[in-house]
Amino acid sequence: MPDTPDALPDLHRAAAVLFDLDGVLTPTAEVHMRAWKAVFDEVFTLWDIRPEYTDDDYFAYVDGKKRYDGVASLLRSRNVEIPWGSVDDDPEADTICGIGNRKNVAFSEALRRDGIAPYPGSLALLEELRAADVPLAVVSSSKNAEEVLTTAGIRDFFTVVVDGVVAEHEHLASKPAPDVFRVGAERIGVDPAAAVAVEDATSGVASAAAAGYGTVVGVDRGAGADSLLANGATVVVDDLSRFLS
Repeated sequence: MPDTPDALPDLHRAAAVLFDLDGVLTPTAEVHMRAWKAVFDEVFTLWDIRPEYTDDDYFAYVDGKKRYDGVASLLRSRNVEIPWGSVDDDPEADTICGIGNRKNVAFSEALRRDGIAPYPGSLALLEELRAADVPLAVVSSSKNAEEVLTTAGIRDFFTVVVDGVVAEHEHLASKPAPDVFRVGAERIGVDPAAAVAVEDATSGVASAAAAGYGTVVGVDRGAGADSLLANGATVVVDDLSRFLS
């Protein structure tokens, strides 16, 4: 169950707050989910893979991970092994990278067509934290993070962005490994024990907990409060407006 307001930490006093992006700041997780479903439905049908792909698969195998790791994890759950390929594979290639690139085409088309806006509660909290001079960062597995932040009009809130591009360039392991949250804390110049991580994915809260964050906020957008707590969240809320002063 989400925690009660009087039990919530005061984020305005944190040494820094590091946010996941999709599903925490913007509803792009829904766009990602639809793009993944379209791609995996097609792949599963063509290759006669059973059981069929569901939203539960998204939360269990894909959510919070780097794109290609999510593809590999999902296919492995169905005992399907295909070549990894390379990051410049054609989106139609039957490789891990090809399928991941296919999904990215679908996501980018949806983002350009429909745009994106931040969750109102998330935007209001960002405004309060900036006014309180709390350093802010984004730690996202997505290679689209810069585009999403700019499209949503919130890029200027953050002095540090550690995303899928950074992770690939610096060979950082995908969440739930601690790498990306550890690097986020290093780049913003804080001890993770004094910082707050905010995540909506079980792999994300596990990553922040493994990196030593003193407070790990789980935002339940579908992963489930119990799962978030079991994987490392210290508190769970249904919306970041709960932290407004």
